[in-house]
Amino acid sequence: MLIDIHAHLDLKNFENDLDVVLERATKNNVKLIINNGLNPESNRKTLELSKKYEIIKPALGIYPDCISKIDVDSELRFIKDNAFAIGEVGLDGTEENMELQKEVFIKIINLAKEIDKPLIIHSRKAEKEVIELLEKNDAKKVILHCFHGDFGLIKKAVKLGYSFSLAPSILRSEHMQKMAKEVPLSHLFTETDAPFLSYDRNARNEPANVIFAIKKIAEIKKMDTLEVENNIYMNYQRMFL
Repeated sequence: MLIDIHAHLDLKNFENDLDVVLERATKNNVKLIINNGLNPESNRKTLELSKKYEIIKPALGIYPDCISKIDVDSELRFIKDNAFAIGEVGLDGTEENMELQKEVFIKIINLAKEIDKPLIIHSRKAEKEVIELLEKNDAKKVILHCFHGDFGLIKKAVKLGYSFSLAPSILRSEHMQKMAKEVPLSHLFTETDAPFLSYDRNARNEPANVIFAIKKIAEIKKMDTLEVENNIYMNYQRMFL
């Protein structure tokens, strides 16, 4: 049973063939797709998809690039009432409003603890700051998406009990391959970030491709593919159910 912990099927990339994409996922043994909202519009589309398709669960979030444009507290109330998980949230060092990002991120961490939901976290060019805020604010259920921090930070995150999600782009990423080797399987999830992070840089990614991440993790860890698949599904059960 395959799990795609992080996708964006509400984006326009899938507006013409989502049913076909989901059919392919099902045929490839994908049992669950957690769609990650980015802003109020994306969150509502994500919730609609989760009501229409049983395979989709709604992670609702506030992406760093929208926090100065929305009523954050109002959106957090919506997330509290409707989220299966909280994501995509976090910090982005390419944005200028880092102090505001941190204030909002702390609110989100506290909400996740209040409602006992996992956090699915974005940390581009702000990996150190993300780990520091998670630790300082006693975050509990943490999945670090597309994490590119150094291995000192990765080891610290594992010690704190945090997990990482690896995408099909692991086939072309030495960093992700090293993560698969160094991070215990009990701290790993699989994702696609569809339509992004494909094994082919020029192709649209989709949930069916999560098998490529599973196979590469199994190869790196010298394990049976089914054993890796089952362990990651158990990680999902421990974190979400």
